[in-house]
Amino acid sequence: MVKPALRSRSLRRVKRKVPGGRVSMQYKERKVGKPACGKCGDALLGMAHGTLSRVRKHTLSGRRPSRPYGGMLCSACARDAHVAKARASS
Repeated sequence: MVKPALRSRSLRRVKRKVPGGRVSMQYKERKVGKPACGKCGDALLGMAHGTLSRVRKHTLSGRRPSRPYGGMLCSACARDAHVAKARASS
């Protein structure tokens, strides 16, 4: 029986052939998707992606762009938001 920490389904199971010739089960972290734009769903550029613990090791400027809406909207959607806000205020 594997240790209880590895019985979680949050870890993916991968079959690997070991040097002895038998097939063994290995438990690995699941891959994390890239951050996406909140409006159009495209992948955000300039954003760190990976597990939360790995992303937290970056500096704040390395985690997300420093422009307004950085980390929430892609540059095209942020541009549209700026234009819409400017039109609404005038």
